[in-house]
Amino acid sequence: MAIRWKHFKKRGKIRAPKGKEFLEKVLKEFPVEGRIALLQTKSDQDSELYNFEIDSTTQLHFLRNTTPFIIRCFSASNQNSFTVSYLINSCGLSPETAISASEKIRFENPKNPDSVLALLRDAGCTNTHITKIVTKLPSLLLVNPEKALLPKLEFFRSMGLSSADLASILSSEPSILNKSLEKVLIPKHNFLKSVHVNNEGAMKILKRSSWSSSGNTIAANIAVLREIGVPISHVSFLVVRYHTICQKSDKFSENVKKVVEMGFNPLKFTFVNALQAFCQMTESTRQQKMEMYRGWGWSEDEIVSAFRSRPQCMQLSEKKVTKVLDFLVNKMGWQPAVVARAPVAICLNFEKRVVPRCSVVKVLLLKGLVKKDLRLDHFLSLTEENFLDKYVIKYRDDIPQLLDLYQGKVSFMELGFGS
Repeated sequence: MAIRWKHFKKRGKIRAPKGKEFLEKVLKEFPVEGRIALLQTKSDQDSELYNFEIDSTTQLHFLRNTTPFIIRCFSASNQNSFTVSYLINSCGLSPETAISASEKIRFENPKNPDSVLALLRDAGCTNTHITKIVTKLPSLLLVNPEKALLPKLEFFRSMGLSSADLASILSSEPSILNKSLEKVLIPKHNFLKSVHVNNEGAMKILKRSSWSSSGNTIAANIAVLREIGVPISHVSFLVVRYHTICQKSDKFSENVKKVVEMGFNPLKFTFVNALQAFCQMTESTRQQKMEMYRGWGWSEDEIVSAFRSRPQCMQLSEKKVTKVLDFLVNKMGWQPAVVARAPVAICLNFEKRVVPRCSVVKVLLLKGLVKKDLRLDHFLSLTEENFLDKYVIKYRDDIPQLLDLYQGKVSFMELGFGS
């Protein structure tokens, strides 16, 4: 079999002639026409890239790898050889990925793909970004650069996105470049601006494939919220979070009505939190949550009151709720009714906020240094600095190890408290 060198590019010292001779010898033992062969050499310090043809039908690529002399062959037609070579050398795709992509696109001239890559680089995309974009959306290389791609890139720039942010968005969701500028991107962006969604939030929404099919539903649901006086800033919050606002209009209106009937003020942000909780749970799930809190001794009124104060408490997993309530009730000794009046305790970070602060305050209570009626939600809601000043530094002379307890260096029981 005749092997003809088409191109040779050297990086570092040359050690590959032995590899080349080895490959030529092996290839003569079996037919490889219509295939891509990858030779992995044992050198991990020197890198050489060879492109050559076998009977003018196939590109071969020698790439550095730590595995000595392993040959892998991949099917590729004669017509696809240029496409595969371009995807590897210009876009950074692996041979396997390039072969797969070549089944979706095919070209024999680099002019159009080169123009596309140039525009992406001008937009701030690095080689890494380009590899991700082409891997996910190889058909982008075939679009008209000036008519189909450039206007969209200019539109995104007009939204005030930095080059770094735009490159990150395009590499994570290149499918946004498939959307029509006139029919989808511009109209939806204008709509989002009308409900005060900022550019960052708008990009998150525009790249969602489901946006086009749910746009009318979202508009109808927004109208429902505006009719009852929900502030536009709260509406934009829901639009960006998306899952609540895209619920079917009849169901959405029903949930809005339930939240209003529970006494939530549409002008307050707790209304938004409560609406999210209702929209993201079925009736049976809500009943299960209610039963869970009843199991911890909460009355019906206490559960409703906790939900009104912190609607998020209905969205927490049973595992999280059980862990927090077991600690507060069984280990710290607070009565269920006391915890029910401070549902924020269930919603905060357990390890970083609840455990250290409750441990400190419990020691102060047992020592008689703070009032017995101190509310959980008071000290749990303080800033870090304020909590340290009021409950740690203030009493360090009385309890020298209080800071160690707060920082988790000693446990509650190691100080002689609890069982």
